[in-house]
Amino acid sequence: MLKAIILLFLFSFSTVFAQSKATIIGNIKSSENENLPGASISLEIKKQHYYAVSDTLGNFKQNISLGQLKITVTQLGYLQKTLHFDFLKDTIISIVLERDISLLKEVVVANDKKKSITNLSGGKLSFNLKELSSVPTVLGTTDIVKLLQLTPGVQNSGDANGYLYVRGGDPGHNAILYDGTPIYGMSHLLGVFPFYNTDHIKEVEFDKSSSNSKYGGRLSSTTLLVPNKKIPSELGIQGNVGILASQLTLTVPVNDKVGFYISGRKTYIDETVGPLLRSDSESNDAQDMKYGFSDGNVTLVSQISKKNFLSVDAFISADELKIKDGELALKTNLKWSNFTVAPTLVTTFSPVLSMSNAVYFSKYSNELNMEQATIQFGVSSYVKDFGFNNAFRYSIKNIPIESGVQYAHHNLQPQKVNVENLTNNDTSQNNIINADEVAVFTTIKPKLTDRLNAELGLRINYYIAGSNDSYLHFQPRVLLNYVANEKYSFYGSYNRQYQYLSLVTTSSVGIPTDFWIASSNGIKPQSSDEFSIGANQNISKSISSSFGGFYRLMSNLLEYPYGITQFNEITTLKNDLLVGKGKAYGLEMMLRKNSGKFTGWLSYTLSWSDRNFDELNNGNTYFAKYDRRHNLSVVGMYDLNSKWNFGITQVFSSGNRFTMPTSWYFINNNPVKEYSEYNNAKMPNYLRTDLSVNYFFLKTNKKESALNFSIYNTFNIENPIYVFLNIQVNEDKNNVIVKQEKKVLYRILPSISWRFKF
Repeated sequence: MLKAIILLFLFSFSTVFAQSKATIIGNIKSSENENLPGASISLEIKKQHYYAVSDTLGNFKQNISLGQLKITVTQLGYLQKTLHFDFLKDTIISIVLERDISLLKEVVVANDKKKSITNLSGGKLSFNLKELSSVPTVLGTTDIVKLLQLTPGVQNSGDANGYLYVRGGDPGHNAILYDGTPIYGMSHLLGVFPFYNTDHIKEVEFDKSSSNSKYGGRLSSTTLLVPNKKIPSELGIQGNVGILASQLTLTVPVNDKVGFYISGRKTYIDETVGPLLRSDSESNDAQDMKYGFSDGNVTLVSQISKKNFLSVDAFISADELKIKDGELALKTNLKWSNFTVAPTLVTTFSPVLSMSNAVYFSKYSNELNMEQATIQFGVSSYVKDFGFNNAFRYSIKNIPIESGVQYAHHNLQPQKVNVENLTNNDTSQNNIINADEVAVFTTIKPKLTDRLNAELGLRINYYIAGSNDSYLHFQPRVLLNYVANEKYSFYGSYNRQYQYLSLVTTSSVGIPTDFWIASSNGIKPQSSDEFSIGANQNISKSISSSFGGFYRLMSNLLEYPYGITQFNEITTLKNDLLVGKGKAYGLEMMLRKNSGKFTGWLSYTLSWSDRNFDELNNGNTYFAKYDRRHNLSVVGMYDLNSKWNFGITQVFSSGNRFTMPTSWYFINNNPVKEYSEYNNAKMPNYLRTDLSVNYFFLKTNKKESALNFSIYNTFNIENPIYVFLNIQVNEDKNNVIVKQEKKVLYRILPSISWRFKF
């Protein structure tokens, strides 16, 4: 009898002990029903303190003791909110923050300003594009690519280049996803003009390590562009009219459950692009040059039922460059375009269980046609994707999990070459690749201790192209995040990546003749292992800093040592492509001020990147082209008053590498170049200062009318896009003069535009 009583006593207390802790799951929203990422949550119970930060969907989760709970939520631009209640079991709550509104006599000053840049876990960044409109750009609208180039770990690519170079990787190592759909074309002409219409995009999430197992297929970064998903409540119009291009965005509510956003942009610069592309006024090579681009975005949103939300996103862009030179009897026509469409259905079964399903189609193509005298030459390429993305979000024993299945069918034509009237017989070359890729991914976010969180991911890829090339790869992702207190947090991560589609660059500048090739016919996938560590500090309420380091090893890298095309009857891409390995490492830091009249950030990267190919540099390791030792960016935005604000960016970076002849000699009176090491020379350091001024005729939460004045490269610094040697030999060939000359694309570029919103 006594034994039974003791057992009953122990069982009762074991139940009490088991219930000494429980899980609270919360969501932070604004009064406009928008999720608030990066909100700081402080939980105090029994003199114990817990800290959390809301994720990109405004959610947080914490396992804490039972008792009287005090929750304090803070977010820049919103009133602090404190809640008290008895926390007795697992609880799900939703917290709504009100905007910070100050009253002064009869004047109402409304501050709806959010953080322009928010730190997410593992060093990831989230950008609020609305708050970055003061950053100077050519067209007076925010340029996402140039914005990313102002952050740590991202190399400034210089003029005439719209690519991203992240942590020592190549441009094709970066994924740009438009609401989850891959975009293969990366820029308008020479990177001068913003590629994406930021009026249509609500937010940008940038992950330098691609640490989320949901995303794969690239060795380096993932940039996620998130369009507007909120069902509009009223008709709206906004846009920008400038001297080079204009854009317009319409917000149209159909009813309280259906609405859509539609945007378009168009240039009218045929008369100005010719002078823009010449390095100086003395150059008269291009007798007739015309360029134009247009693009459009459409997003349809519908709450088709209480649990089902449907969105359809589409993006299209088209560019064309024409050059005619009567002296050379040359006609050139270059076209490139993008098209994507993706319907997505999100089903919410409960606050802790949801599912999303999306199908997508994405196509990028380019085509170059040249005609000189009677010879006609053409080269074209394309890449098409048809895919399906599935993802589940759920919890097991209070541990958040996201898992799903993805499928993609790739159809590529790396190069289609056609030459007519060069010989008696016309010749052509055409190769088409079909490949299939299936991936299963899972990301688990356990809370190891009160202060230590983990993000553990595994991505399993199966890839097949033809009958001889198939690969099965396991790609682990590990991220640890330690929150010491409200001021300090630390992280460490490891990621393994494989890339099956690779970008082959054929030009040193941003002319879009580059092409994509799939792993097939013996061309192996590229792979990467990356380690990174870092720390974040909240110095004060408005100032924060971050510091980190990375180390990356890459294998099966591809190099194409030819120009636009290497063509003959027996050439193949397998024979032309060189395969090697690479290494990159460096330190990154960022100092940000997020509130007050003056906001901005300072970014600095110290990095090294090298390559090793058996066929290059006698098999010895050499510096990669974009091994740029120092990258420094300073961004400042100042709100003088309700009418005026100002922006400035200062960019400095070391010059990129190139190969320069080291000596000359003559054979049969013809000068011959002799080289030593590969990439043995450096371009001049890159230096640029941009300014912008906004004058507001009208500025409220719903209406805006402003003039933007911008100056790109304010101090007219000469930043060459490449350097070449000019050999001059006197008539008796006894004296040779070698001059180093620079090719400069553009110097100072002023612009003016009118921005409006009604």
